[in-house]
Amino acid sequence: METIARLAREGKAEVPVYAIGADQRVATRPFHVDGSPFFVAEGIFAAEIVAECRRRGLLAGAYALRRPRGATFLRRLARDLAEQRKAPRVLVRRGIALLRAEPAVLRRQTGLGAEAARAREVLRGVAALLAGHPRQP
Repeated sequence: METIARLAREGKAEVPVYAIGADQRVATRPFHVDGSPFFVAEGIFAAEIVAECRRRGLLAGAYALRRPRGATFLRRLARDLAEQRKAPRVLVRRGIALLRAEPAVLRRQTGLGAEAARAREVLRGVAALLAGHPRQP
């Protein structure tokens, strides 16, 4: 939360770098919003901070992507196999488990304040936000 508040206030912060294969943070790196009026915080745990961002006046929008589960499974599997993140058998088992869990994850994220939306709807919403806010120098 403090990193997001710093980004909103100062336009820059140190952000974590994760190693997915190791399941942990391995470093930090500088991140700058370069005058943009908005930035996107994304990930499976992003919904966990929606209420606090809203309370602090830092939230422009919160979305949980609603995609066809089969397509998500195939995209994830292709990415993980290409990156050799773990053994193929582990990736398939993990992918099937995530496929089955996806409806519950979406329900939890919307329960935390995110709006379930398809990618096109999210892009339209973000474009509308940007159209209403001129770029800062």
